[in-house]
Amino acid sequence: MSFALPTFTAGMVLSLSLIMAIGPQNAHVLRMGLQRQHLWLTVAVCALADIALISLGVLGLAQLGGLSDKLMGALIGAGVLFLGYYGWQAFRRFQTPPTRLGPALSDTGRPTATTTRRQAVWSALAFSWLNPHAWLDTAVLIGTASLAYGQASKVFGLGAAAGSVVWFALLGTAAFWLGRRLNSLRIWRALDGAVALMMWGIAAWLLASLF
Repeated sequence: MSFALPTFTAGMVLSLSLIMAIGPQNAHVLRMGLQRQHLWLTVAVCALADIALISLGVLGLAQLGGLSDKLMGALIGAGVLFLGYYGWQAFRRFQTPPTRLGPALSDTGRPTATTTRRQAVWSALAFSWLNPHAWLDTAVLIGTASLAYGQASKVFGLGAAAGSVVWFALLGTAAFWLGRRLNSLRIWRALDGAVALMMWGIAAWLLASLF
């Protein structure tokens, strides 16, 4: 354990350092928390999707030398389209903000979800797997870093996976806490505007990287 524990910790620290930056995936989790719709389902799917990418990187992608140019180009193209579309949705919400906070209430006083569980799962998977940065950071970079630990690379990967679980659990808790306390439509509108700019900025940067 004297060697395994530092290796596990190194994997966790690298994973946390890569995932903590606010990106499409994290912004999506925050919004689901603010809307109080399928937050913990979204958190679970995002964490499992990250674990899948980490496993792919540690167990195989690093040894293969990373993603091929054609596959990376296709992934970037899909990511640009997805981020552009999501940015447009956020911009439309910015232009026409909701008239009330959170989901609408039914006759019994319970929130009526406007997003189904299936839609929540697919959205979380899309934000996790249609983001080229997720593949580069989670799969390629973590997978490559794991090679430095030789036979203990799987322990490094377990640490990275644990870091992802810890981060999304903390992010989900923060989103749940904020969702119960934010009571200003201006804050929601500002969030949508910031998300739209961020999504379009990332999409433009990715598009420029193809040329």
